Order: sequence, then structure tokens, then C-alpha cells
Amino acid sequence: MTIKWGILGAGRIAKKFAADFKVVTEGDIIAVGSRSKDRSNQFANEFGIANAYSSYEEMLKNENIDVVYVATPHNFHLEHAQLCLHAGKSVLCEKPVTVNSSEFDILQKLAKEKNLFFMEAIWTYYLPAIIQAMQWIKEGKIGKVKQVQVSFGFRGDMDKKERLANPNLAGGALLDIGIYGIAIAELVFDKEVEKIQAIATFSETGIDASNSIQLQYKNGGMAQISSSLVAELKNEAIIYGDKGRIEIPQFWMAKKAILVNDNETLEFKDEAPQMGYNHEADAVNNLIKNEKAESPVIPLVKSKKILSLMDKVREQIGLKYPFEA
Repeated sequence: MTIKWGILGAGRIAKKFAADFKVVTEGDIIAVGSRSKDRSNQFANEFGIANAYSSYEEMLKNENIDVVYVATPHNFHLEHAQLCLHAGKSVLCEKPVTVNSSEFDILQKLAKEKNLFFMEAIWTYYLPAIIQAMQWIKEGKIGKVKQVQVSFGFRGDMDKKERLANPNLAGGALLDIGIYGIAIAELVFDKEVEKIQAIATFSETGIDASNSIQLQYKNGGMAQISSSLVAELKNEAIIYGDKGRIEIPQFWMAKKAILVNDNETLEFKDEAPQMGYNHEADAVNNLIKNEKAESPVIPLVKSKKILSLMDKVREQIGLKYPFEA
């Protein structure tokens, strides 16, 4: 059985997903939908996709589509995932799956009512380097994990009309890249958060240009997470235990993990040419074939928790989007 995919949105992230999909063995992208017919046709031609549509609604009428990858800006995720679910299509939705946890509740309920697979595309969790790092932790290579330090920052296009700086498109550092740091902390500690402290600086458009978050977990673990759209940060995750550490350069798209402890230094390298979106696509294919409603790697409860944490961060820093009630 080959799982048939549609891609909703034909932008930058959709292209990265489609490029990596070339090595996916049990799936086939059969359709792409965009609001622009020219853009949809160009995308289909570039990636050898049979069907190109000039509206999302038209694409969703294709009865052969099993699952849709939603790759539109954050603020549209609720609307577009709802369209897919109402059309009877399973959904892999780009992160953040919704802007806030209240929106997520709507989608989670709808997916359950429709008995459809639904997952947030936190592709980082499926990367071999991240899996190796978690295996080292499980094996006790760094002892008990005490602290996680994460930084992700770059000088982005802060033009008022562009996505990153546009509050109407749910722009800002937290939702765009800060979520990756929170996701790593959640993967490592997987416990209840006891305390949150957050500060931020703001752009002229009113979005968070940079932020710093501290999480304290009930098991004593701590995470320091920095993200920025106005400065190049170190762009790494370091996981510290009482017997060593694990360094993960460019952790969100990790190709390497380095273990350092008192006894050894180990380095894992992922030599595959793909960025790694193929791993989550393979996982989705397998889950749908086995009639699963959600992923055990990114369960819906995990997505809800990450969104709830970001809700609390936004409350602390005073960030609310114009379209939020």
C-alpha cells in the first residue's frame, strides 16, 4: 500500500519537504495546492507531481489523497487543517501546529470525531542525530540530565510585510524558531514544568524579535532557551548531565551529535544528503498504514503541552496577535 499525499501550500518549507520526499519509499505526492495556479504548476513541474490545483478546496476534492501536509504560515494552520479534516484527509501540519492551545483543541477534537490521523510536523524528533543523542542519555552516558542550553538565532528579513515580522501572520521568534528549543527541552526532560521565566525584545511591528526563556522541571531539570530574528546566535543544543554532556550543532536540523564524558568522546554523523524531512514522512506513512490516529514520537498531548508553554511565555512577555480573541 502506497500512501498518497497532497501538499497544501507551495512555499519554501513545502519545497524542502518535497525535495526530501524523493527517498520516501512507501508514499507518493500526487497533488499540490496553492492560491496561485502558476506557483502550483511550477511546484508540480519541479517535483514531478501529477496534479496541480489553484485552490486548496479543489485539491481536497481529489479522492485519492490519503494525507495532506499543511505548509502554510502559522496563522492559517487552524483554517487549513480544518479544511483537510472536514474533507476526510489525515493531516501532517507544520509546526507550530496552531498559534495557541485553544486552536489546537479544536483540531484535536475534529480529528478524533473524523477518526483521522493528525500530527504536528516536529521533524527534529525523527532525525538520526537526535535519536542517537537520546539513546546516549538512555544508556546513562552523561549520567542524570541536569540542564539543557539551546540557542537559535539569525538575522531575518524584518520588513513589515514579510512573514517573520508580520503580527497578522503570527510572526516572531518564539513561534518560528523558539518552538524548536522548547521541543528539545521537552524531549529530554519529559516532565511537568514547575516554573517559567521569559523576557523579550520587540520589533517595530510588535512581534518578539528575540526572547530568552527559562524552564524549571519538577524533576529538577532546567532549560535555557534563546531565540532571535535579529542576531546570529551559536545555534546549538547542549545537554548537560552529572557525568558528561552532548553537543548538537544546528540541533533543529541536526546532522551531528557529540558525546563528551570522563571516559570517552564519541561523534555521530548523519551522512545522508537529505535534510531529514523524509524521516517524518516515512513515519507518517507507516502510522497511517497501521491505522494509528497519532504518533508515539509526537503524540498530541506533547503538541498541546508545547503550545501551552508558548501560551504562558507569550503571556509573560505580552505578545498577543491581532486575530486572537
